[in-house]
Amino acid sequence: MSTTRAERLVNLVLCLLSTRQFLSAERIRGIVPGYADALSDEAFYRMFERDKTELRDLGVPLEVGRTGSFETTDGYRIARRDYELGDIDLEPDEAAAVALAARLWDSPQFTGAAHGALIKLRAAGVDVDQDVRAAVEPKVRTSEPAFPSLLAAVQAGQVVEFDYRRLPATDVSTRTIEPWGVVARRGRWYLVGHDRDRDAARCFRLSRVVGDVRTVGKPGVVERPVDVDLLSFVATTQNDPQPASPTRLWVAKGRAQGLRRRADVVGEQLVDGRPGDLVEIELRFPDSAARWIAGFGPDVLVLEPEVLAKAVRERLLGALRSQRGAEVGS
Repeated sequence: MSTTRAERLVNLVLCLLSTRQFLSAERIRGIVPGYADALSDEAFYRMFERDKTELRDLGVPLEVGRTGSFETTDGYRIARRDYELGDIDLEPDEAAAVALAARLWDSPQFTGAAHGALIKLRAAGVDVDQDVRAAVEPKVRTSEPAFPSLLAAVQAGQVVEFDYRRLPATDVSTRTIEPWGVVARRGRWYLVGHDRDRDAARCFRLSRVVGDVRTVGKPGVVERPVDVDLLSFVATTQNDPQPASPTRLWVAKGRAQGLRRRADVVGEQLVDGRPGDLVEIELRFPDSAARWIAGFGPDVLVLEPEVLAKAVRERLLGALRSQRGAEVGS
Protein backbone atom coordinates (compact mmCIF):
# COMPACT_ATOMS: atom_id res chain seq x y z
CA MET A 1 0.00 0.00 0.00
CA SER A 2 1.35 3.45 -0.90
CA THR A 3 2.04 6.05 1.79
CA THR A 4 -0.57 8.37 0.24
CA ARG A 5 -3.30 5.76 0.43
CA ALA A 6 -2.29 4.71 3.96
CA GLU A 7 -2.56 8.32 5.14
CA ARG A 8 -5.97 8.63 3.46
CA LEU A 9 -7.23 5.49 5.20
CA VAL A 10 -5.96 6.72 8.57
CA ASN A 11 -7.74 10.03 8.03
CA LEU A 12 -10.93 8.22 6.97
CA VAL A 13 -10.89 6.13 10.14
CA LEU A 14 -10.34 9.24 12.25
CA CYS A 15 -13.16 11.02 10.46
CA LEU A 16 -15.70 8.22 10.91
CA LEU A 17 -14.56 7.44 14.43
CA SER A 18 -14.74 11.04 15.56
CA THR A 19 -18.42 11.66 14.83
CA ARG A 20 -21.67 10.39 16.25
CA GLN A 21 -23.45 11.38 13.03
CA PHE A 22 -23.66 9.36 9.82
CA LEU A 23 -21.62 11.21 7.18
CA SER A 24 -22.52 11.05 3.50
CA ALA A 25 -19.88 10.21 0.91
CA GLU A 26 -19.95 13.77 -0.41
CA ARG A 27 -19.36 15.21 3.05
CA ILE A 28 -16.51 12.79 3.64
CA ARG A 29 -15.05 13.87 0.29
CA GLY A 30 -14.82 17.46 1.51
CA ILE A 31 -13.34 16.56 4.90
CA VAL A 32 -10.82 13.75 4.40
CA PRO A 33 -7.52 14.84 2.79
CA GLY A 34 -6.83 12.97 -0.45
CA TYR A 35 -10.34 12.64 -1.82
CA ALA A 36 -10.32 16.17 -3.20
CA ASP A 37 -7.56 15.05 -5.60
CA ALA A 38 -10.00 12.80 -7.50
CA LEU A 39 -10.34 14.07 -11.06
CA SER A 40 -14.07 13.33 -11.31
CA ASP A 41 -17.06 12.18 -9.29
CA GLU A 42 -16.70 8.71 -10.75
CA ALA A 43 -13.02 8.56 -9.75
CA PHE A 44 -13.89 9.64 -6.21
CA TYR A 45 -16.59 6.99 -5.78
CA ARG A 46 -14.25 4.28 -7.06
CA MET A 47 -11.60 5.43 -4.61
CA PHE A 48 -14.10 5.59 -1.75
CA GLU A 49 -15.47 2.10 -2.48
CA ARG A 50 -11.94 0.66 -2.52
CA ASP A 51 -11.17 2.32 0.81
CA LYS A 52 -14.37 1.02 2.42
CA THR A 53 -13.53 -2.49 1.24
CA GLU A 54 -9.98 -2.14 2.57
CA LEU A 55 -11.22 -1.04 6.01
CA ARG A 56 -13.71 -3.91 6.22
CA ASP A 57 -10.97 -6.37 5.21
CA LEU A 58 -8.87 -4.97 8.06
CA GLY A 59 -11.72 -5.60 10.48
CA VAL A 60 -12.84 -1.99 10.92
CA PRO A 61 -16.62 -2.05 11.66
CA LEU A 62 -18.29 0.45 9.33
CA GLU A 63 -21.89 1.34 10.17
CA VAL A 64 -24.31 2.50 7.47
CA GLY A 65 -27.33 4.66 8.28
CA ARG A 66 -29.39 7.67 7.21
CA THR A 67 -27.69 11.04 7.42
CA GLY A 68 -30.84 12.69 8.80
CA SER A 69 -34.44 12.07 9.80
CA PHE A 70 -35.79 13.23 6.44
CA GLU A 71 -32.85 12.15 4.29
CA THR A 72 -32.65 9.14 2.01
CA THR A 73 -28.88 9.31 1.54
CA ASP A 74 -26.75 6.66 3.23
CA GLY A 75 -24.00 7.80 5.56
CA TYR A 76 -21.13 6.13 7.36
CA ARG A 77 -19.55 6.09 10.80
CA ILE A 78 -17.52 3.83 13.09
CA ALA A 79 -18.98 2.99 16.49
CA ARG A 80 -16.27 3.19 19.11
CA ARG A 81 -17.88 0.41 21.17
CA ASP A 82 -17.21 -1.97 18.26
CA TYR A 83 -13.85 -0.51 17.23
CA GLU A 84 -12.01 -0.37 20.54
CA LEU A 85 -10.29 -3.42 21.97
CA GLY A 86 -11.24 -4.79 25.31
CA ASP A 87 -8.87 -4.91 28.26
CA ILE A 88 -5.62 -6.70 27.46
CA ASP A 89 -3.39 -8.18 30.15
CA LEU A 90 0.30 -8.14 29.26
CA GLU A 91 3.24 -9.62 31.05
CA PRO A 92 5.96 -7.07 31.99
CA ASP A 93 8.24 -8.11 29.11
CA GLU A 94 5.32 -7.97 26.65
CA ALA A 95 4.34 -4.49 27.84
CA ALA A 96 7.95 -3.32 27.45
CA ALA A 97 8.05 -4.67 23.89
CA VAL A 98 4.81 -2.86 23.00
CA ALA A 99 6.11 0.39 24.50
CA LEU A 100 9.36 0.09 22.56
CA ALA A 101 7.50 -0.60 19.30
CA ALA A 102 5.33 2.48 19.83
CA ARG A 103 8.42 4.63 20.28
CA LEU A 104 10.19 3.21 17.23
CA TRP A 105 7.21 3.62 14.91
CA ASP A 106 6.07 7.09 15.93
CA SER A 107 5.46 9.17 12.82
CA PRO A 108 5.08 12.96 12.88
CA GLN A 109 3.96 12.80 9.23
CA PHE A 110 0.86 10.74 10.05
CA THR A 111 0.24 12.56 13.33
CA GLY A 112 0.19 15.89 11.50
CA ALA A 113 -2.17 14.55 8.84
CA ALA A 114 -4.51 13.15 11.48
CA HIS A 115 -4.57 16.46 13.36
CA GLY A 116 -5.43 18.27 10.13
CA ALA A 117 -8.29 15.84 9.47
CA LEU A 118 -9.81 16.53 12.89
CA ILE A 119 -9.57 20.28 12.34
CA LYS A 120 -11.42 19.94 9.01
CA LEU A 121 -14.01 17.76 10.69
CA ARG A 122 -14.74 20.38 13.34
CA ALA A 123 -14.74 23.17 10.77
CA ALA A 124 -17.40 21.28 8.83
CA GLY A 125 -19.70 21.39 11.86
CA VAL A 126 -19.38 17.70 12.72
CA ASP A 127 -19.77 16.72 16.37
CA VAL A 128 -16.26 15.45 17.17
CA ASP A 129 -15.42 13.24 20.12
CA GLN A 130 -12.57 15.00 21.92
CA ASP A 131 -11.09 11.73 23.21
CA VAL A 132 -10.63 10.13 19.80
CA ARG A 133 -6.83 10.23 20.05
CA ALA A 134 -6.92 7.42 22.59
CA ALA A 135 -8.68 5.12 20.14
CA VAL A 136 -6.36 5.26 17.16
CA GLU A 137 -2.61 5.68 16.87
CA PRO A 138 -1.71 6.67 13.28
CA LYS A 139 1.87 5.46 13.27
CA VAL A 140 4.22 3.91 10.74
CA ARG A 141 7.33 4.79 8.80
CA THR A 142 11.09 5.07 8.93
CA SER A 143 13.26 7.24 6.74
CA GLU A 144 15.31 4.34 5.28
CA PRO A 145 13.96 3.39 1.80
CA ALA A 146 15.16 -0.22 2.17
CA PHE A 147 13.33 -0.79 5.46
CA PRO A 148 9.89 -1.98 4.20
CA SER A 149 11.35 -4.50 1.75
CA LEU A 150 13.83 -5.92 4.24
CA LEU A 151 11.25 -6.17 7.01
CA ALA A 152 8.87 -7.96 4.64
CA ALA A 153 11.64 -10.39 3.69
CA VAL A 154 12.39 -11.11 7.36
CA GLN A 155 8.72 -11.81 8.03
CA ALA A 156 8.44 -14.01 4.93
CA GLY A 157 11.71 -15.86 5.60
CA GLN A 158 12.97 -15.02 2.11
CA VAL A 159 16.50 -14.44 0.84
CA VAL A 160 17.29 -10.92 -0.39
CA GLU A 161 19.85 -9.36 -2.68
CA PHE A 162 20.91 -5.72 -2.68
CA ASP A 163 23.75 -3.39 -3.60
CA TYR A 164 25.72 -2.20 -0.59
CA ARG A 165 28.26 0.57 -0.09
CA ARG A 166 30.91 0.33 2.61
CA LEU A 167 32.61 3.44 3.95
CA PRO A 168 35.05 5.00 3.37
CA ALA A 169 35.16 3.25 -0.02
CA THR A 170 32.88 4.54 -2.75
CA ASP A 171 32.49 1.25 -4.61
CA VAL A 172 29.27 -0.76 -4.36
CA SER A 173 29.05 -4.55 -4.14
CA THR A 174 26.08 -6.91 -4.45
CA ARG A 175 25.26 -8.92 -1.33
CA THR A 176 23.00 -11.98 -1.01
CA ILE A 177 21.64 -12.32 2.52
CA GLU A 178 19.45 -14.68 4.52
CA PRO A 179 17.79 -12.01 6.72
CA TRP A 180 17.29 -12.73 10.42
CA GLY A 181 15.97 -9.37 11.60
CA VAL A 182 16.00 -5.58 11.37
CA VAL A 183 16.94 -3.68 14.53
CA ALA A 184 17.71 -0.12 15.60
CA ARG A 185 20.75 0.99 17.59
CA ARG A 186 21.82 4.55 18.42
CA GLY A 187 19.42 6.03 15.89
CA ARG A 188 20.45 3.77 13.01
CA TRP A 189 18.74 0.76 11.43
CA TYR A 190 20.60 -2.48 10.72
CA LEU A 191 19.89 -5.76 8.96
CA VAL A 192 21.41 -8.85 10.56
CA GLY A 193 21.64 -12.09 8.63
CA HIS A 194 23.76 -14.77 7.00
CA ASP A 195 25.88 -13.53 4.10
CA ARG A 196 25.88 -16.33 1.51
CA ASP A 197 28.88 -14.96 -0.38
CA ARG A 198 31.05 -14.84 2.76
CA ASP A 199 29.36 -17.80 4.49
CA ALA A 200 29.15 -15.90 7.78
CA ALA A 201 26.84 -13.77 9.87
CA ARG A 202 26.99 -10.10 8.93
CA CYS A 203 25.43 -6.76 9.88
CA PHE A 204 24.40 -4.12 7.31
CA ARG A 205 23.46 -0.50 7.90
CA LEU A 206 20.27 0.27 5.99
CA SER A 207 21.43 3.76 5.04
CA ARG A 208 24.18 2.16 2.93
CA VAL A 209 21.83 -0.01 0.88
CA VAL A 210 21.82 1.35 -2.67
CA GLY A 211 18.73 1.09 -4.85
CA ASP A 212 16.00 -1.51 -4.52
CA VAL A 213 16.03 -4.68 -2.44
CA ARG A 214 15.41 -7.81 -4.55
CA THR A 215 13.98 -11.09 -3.26
CA VAL A 216 15.59 -14.41 -4.22
CA GLY A 217 13.85 -17.78 -4.29
CA LYS A 218 10.75 -18.79 -2.38
CA PRO A 219 9.50 -17.54 1.01
CA GLY A 220 9.85 -19.68 4.11
CA VAL A 221 13.43 -20.88 3.55
CA VAL A 222 15.16 -18.61 6.09
CA GLU A 223 15.06 -19.31 9.82
CA ARG A 224 16.71 -17.12 12.44
CA PRO A 225 19.06 -19.01 14.78
CA VAL A 226 17.54 -19.16 18.25
CA ASP A 227 20.85 -18.40 19.97
CA VAL A 228 21.53 -15.11 18.13
CA ASP A 229 20.82 -11.83 19.95
CA LEU A 230 20.46 -9.33 17.11
CA LEU A 231 21.13 -6.19 19.16
CA SER A 232 24.19 -7.69 20.81
CA PHE A 233 25.47 -8.77 17.40
CA VAL A 234 25.10 -5.23 16.05
CA ALA A 235 26.79 -3.75 19.13
CA THR A 236 29.82 -6.02 18.83
CA THR A 237 30.29 -5.68 15.07
CA GLN A 238 29.84 -1.95 14.53
CA ASN A 239 32.88 0.27 14.85
CA ASP A 240 32.99 3.40 16.96
CA PRO A 241 32.04 6.67 15.22
CA GLN A 242 34.62 7.96 12.78
CA PRO A 243 36.58 11.09 13.66
CA ALA A 244 35.18 14.33 12.35
CA SER A 245 36.23 15.00 8.76
CA PRO A 246 36.13 18.31 6.85
CA THR A 247 33.44 18.64 4.22
CA ARG A 248 33.13 21.31 1.53
CA LEU A 249 29.67 22.32 0.34
CA TRP A 250 28.04 24.83 -1.98
CA VAL A 251 25.03 26.55 -0.38
CA ALA A 252 22.62 28.74 -2.34
CA LYS A 253 22.44 32.39 -1.31
CA GLY A 254 20.00 32.97 1.54
CA ARG A 255 19.12 29.28 1.86
CA ALA A 256 19.80 26.39 4.32
CA GLN A 257 20.19 28.58 7.38
CA GLY A 258 20.29 25.57 9.69
CA LEU A 259 23.37 24.28 7.89
CA ARG A 260 25.00 27.70 7.69
CA ARG A 261 24.91 28.08 11.48
CA ARG A 262 27.26 25.09 11.78
CA ALA A 263 29.56 25.94 8.86
CA ASP A 264 32.26 28.46 7.94
CA VAL A 265 31.96 30.47 4.72
CA VAL A 266 35.20 30.29 2.75
CA GLY A 267 34.22 31.73 -0.62
CA GLU A 268 31.57 32.25 -3.29
CA GLN A 269 30.71 30.32 -6.45
CA LEU A 270 28.11 30.11 -9.20
CA VAL A 271 26.50 26.69 -9.81
CA ASP A 272 24.41 26.48 -12.97
CA GLY A 273 24.18 30.27 -12.92
CA ARG A 274 22.88 30.32 -9.36
CA PRO A 275 24.91 32.32 -6.80
CA GLY A 276 25.99 30.64 -3.61
CA ASP A 277 28.63 30.35 -0.89
CA LEU A 278 31.36 27.79 -0.44
CA VAL A 279 31.26 26.53 3.13
CA GLU A 280 33.25 24.05 5.21
CA ILE A 281 31.83 21.94 8.01
CA GLU A 282 33.12 19.03 10.09
CA LEU A 283 30.86 15.97 10.09
CA ARG A 284 31.29 12.95 12.36
CA PHE A 285 28.53 10.66 11.07
CA PRO A 286 28.53 10.54 7.23
CA ASP A 287 25.35 8.46 6.92
CA SER A 288 23.28 10.76 9.10
CA ALA A 289 24.85 13.76 7.38
CA ALA A 290 23.79 12.44 3.96
CA ARG A 291 20.16 12.25 5.08
CA TRP A 292 20.38 15.73 6.65
CA ILE A 293 22.01 17.35 3.61
CA ALA A 294 19.63 15.65 1.16
CA GLY A 295 16.78 17.32 3.05
CA PHE A 296 17.92 20.69 1.71
CA GLY A 297 17.33 19.53 -1.87
CA PRO A 298 18.87 21.70 -4.64
CA ASP A 299 19.94 24.39 -2.16
CA VAL A 300 23.00 22.40 -1.04
CA LEU A 301 25.60 20.59 -3.15
CA VAL A 302 28.37 18.41 -1.69
CA LEU A 303 31.69 19.17 -3.38
CA GLU A 304 33.89 16.87 -1.29
CA PRO A 305 34.37 14.19 -0.10
CA GLU A 306 33.04 12.24 -3.06
CA VAL A 307 31.65 9.43 -0.88
CA LEU A 308 29.31 11.89 0.85
CA ALA A 309 28.31 13.49 -2.46
CA LYS A 310 27.43 10.06 -3.82
CA ALA A 311 25.43 9.16 -0.72
CA VAL A 312 23.39 12.37 -1.00
CA ARG A 313 22.70 11.78 -4.69
CA GLU A 314 21.50 8.25 -3.95
CA ARG A 315 19.11 9.52 -1.26
CA LEU A 316 17.67 12.16 -3.57
CA LEU A 317 17.16 9.59 -6.33
CA GLY A 318 15.54 7.22 -3.82
CA ALA A 319 13.16 9.96 -2.67
CA LEU A 320 12.26 10.69 -6.30
CA ARG A 321 11.51 7.00 -6.97
CA SER A 322 9.37 6.77 -3.82
CA GLN A 323 7.40 9.88 -4.83
CA ARG A 324 6.73 8.50 -8.30
CA GLY A 325 5.67 5.16 -6.81
CA ALA A 326 3.27 6.91 -4.43
CA GLU A 327 1.74 8.90 -7.27
CA VAL A 328 1.20 5.72 -9.29
CA GLY A 329 -0.26 3.88 -6.27
CA SER A 330 -2.73 6.65 -5.44
